[in-house]
Amino acid sequence: MNQTAIFSPLFAMIFLTMAGWVYMYARRLPFIARSKLRPEQLTPLEFARLSPPEVANPSDNLKNLFEVPVLFYVLALYLFVTSQVDTTHLVAAWIFFVFRALHSAVHCTVNIVPLRFALYLVGSLAVAVMAVRAVLQHLGY
Repeated sequence: MNQTAIFSPLFAMIFLTMAGWVYMYARRLPFIARSKLRPEQLTPLEFARLSPPEVANPSDNLKNLFEVPVLFYVLALYLFVTSQVDTTHLVAAWIFFVFRALHSAVHCTVNIVPLRFALYLVGSLAVAVMAVRAVLQHLGY
């Protein structure tokens, strides 16, 4: 298998994170301007208290994109460097990306928590499959 194939879902995740970052500021900056917030209201705790869900959720989602995805990035790079990218890893990587994209869409819009959790769980399980397989391959199993 072409080892560089793992970079397609990796770059897709990078662009998803960048889109989340842009969306967060597209929601946050107009809210700050509209609300005429003073500098002391922009501290993390106070800003979180003042922010409505349509402002807070994109910010929370961006934070989520730096949690489990970090494991995905490390695994993808490890698999490439060790020439262990195979169909199973690649499918798991795409499943992770698709479910993280769906999770982000739900989180930033309707924010139905049970649905969001289910999407998060499936994506996280895909990364877990990648991690367990990588460890077993590393140990020679």
